[in-house]
Amino acid sequence: MGIHKSIVTMSAAAGLAMVLGSPVALAADNSMGFFVTSVGMGDGANLGGLAGADAHCAKLATAAGSKGRTWRAYLSTWFPDKRGISARDRIGKGPWYNAKGDLIASDLDQLHISPNLVKRTALDQNGMLVKGRGDKPNEHDILTGTKADGTAYFPWEKGEHTCGNWTSNDKGSAMVGHHDRHGGGNTSWNTAHGSRGCSQKALISTGGAGKLYCFAAD
Repeated sequence: MGIHKSIVTMSAAAGLAMVLGSPVALAADNSMGFFVTSVGMGDGANLGGLAGADAHCAKLATAAGSKGRTWRAYLSTWFPDKRGISARDRIGKGPWYNAKGDLIASDLDQLHISPNLVKRTALDQNGMLVKGRGDKPNEHDILTGTKADGTAYFPWEKGEHTCGNWTSNDKGSAMVGHHDRHGGGNTSWNTAHGSRGCSQKALISTGGAGKLYCFAAD
């Protein structure tokens, strides 16, 4: 009887686990999958292209303790004869959490329609606030080079906004977003306005420091 009772108990527990899901299956992975870089690369919008920007994200994430994740900078590119690479196509499908476990967006649609992305949640890789409007200096301009829906500009749309596909610290301009969702008439997190130029000085004078959004794409 004791053996029979044990078997019944085990079967009932297994059935309950199938219905409710095991603790492991139910546990949400809210490890950091999003951050604003605490620093830019120091050479204006010359990031060494997408590869250099991705490496910067990975370096900062690793230093902050992130392991086993594939990091991508939220950046689009532009070409004069074809559509460039879109930021939204580089960053995986979500969900993404910040360094403190706050959900930023569950998927790409939410990210580009109504993300939980404001100054309080748009933290750097160490879980620290990033300076925004009202702080000195204001560094809320985040490089993106993208349209509001996360796609790259077409060749005929207002020219390029990527500072030579992130290789120039001289000529051109970069589309930036406001991580704090404040300032001017357009407070978009990814498409607020163009920078005054591509040099470090120009980015600073606009209200930025060459910082990036980084997402875990795995």
